Amino acid sequence: MIERLPELSTEQSDPRYSQIDRLPTEQIARLMNQADAAVPAAVAVVLPAISAAVDAIVARMAEGGRLLYVGAGTSGRLAVLDASECPPTFGTDPSTVQGVIAGGPEALTHSVEGAEDDAPAGAAAMADLEVGPLDSVVGLSASGRAPFVLGALGEAAARGALTAAVSCNEGTPLSAAAEHAIEVVVGAEVVAGSTRLKAGTAQKLVLNMISTISMVRLGRTYGNQMIEVSTVNSKLVERARRMVSDITGADSQTAGAALDAAGGHAKIAVVMLRHGLDAEGARALLRSHGERLSDALSG
Repeated sequence: MIERLPELSTEQSDPRYSQIDRLPTEQIARLMNQADAAVPAAVAVVLPAISAAVDAIVARMAEGGRLLYVGAGTSGRLAVLDASECPPTFGTDPSTVQGVIAGGPEALTHSVEGAEDDAPAGAAAMADLEVGPLDSVVGLSASGRAPFVLGALGEAAARGALTAAVSCNEGTPLSAAAEHAIEVVVGAEVVAGSTRLKAGTAQKLVLNMISTISMVRLGRTYGNQMIEVSTVNSKLVERARRMVSDITGADSQTAGAALDAAGGHAKIAVVMLRHGLDAEGARALLRSHGERLSDALSG
């Protein structure tokens, strides 16, 4: 596959940027900003593919499955970043959404030579995680050719998992290996071949959609509010208190007291105040409505 790299759009050299080493700083910044502005439009083209993948992922997660991202280099770091934000934002267990990077944790801060090319290691990572039929595995590779990611998707598919692929070229091997192919074609980079730029931005936008929409569909927001936010610091405690107050109409002191009684869980505090229940009663009501606050409040 290496011999075909020059054919990829992400590997091309754009003549518009051929003299950037001679330009003043602000002009380079404007060129980069103009290039980045094209990324959302490229993502818009593949919204149907993203939506189909999300619906399939949600169906499995609703049955207790996990969402696993797999990538190498920049793609792997983005995978780990998006996964790591889910517990504090949506109150998920850390095992529910996970990021796997070629080369392991060391590769988050240092280049691990050869890790991207190790397809058996990708397959082994899925075996180590005991991937199964309820899980969804999303492979990320700007080129759409990273052997580590291809190995992971192949093993995940063999184990019955849902597979999806996010790449920035058309007709990639990664797309061919996945049930759901998402190809965000962003073209040549300002610095030729540096796919941490537009391609990285595109992948991050897609990951934002996959994780956020999945959590919305699973009832982990109330409207656009982070009702499952983990109150692990003073800022998040205050955010949770404001949410409880805004949703219930209770004053700040009452909302804070309910939040304390609910063990810091805003969703439980809201149900307590709206239905006059204690914490255990609120938990039971939420369970009976599939943990969906909207249903619990109207039921």
